[in-house]
Amino acid sequence: MSDFIVALGLVLVIEGVFYGGLPHLAKRLAADVQSVPEQALRAVGIVAIIIGVGIVWLVRGG
Repeated sequence: MSDFIVALGLVLVIEGVFYGGLPHLAKRLAADVQSVPEQALRAVGIVAIIIGVGIVWLVRGG
């Protein structure tokens, strides 16, 4: 459970750096994502999940 909380904290740090440090880029990307087809967003999301699980597996010695 502590690993999950640490991971959540890291996500918040990354999001905070992105929104706090580059707000103009964050707003532009949020607007641009509206024009991306749902199928493409779904594919990118699935790839991100696979990469994330792979990184965790490598780091944790799966």
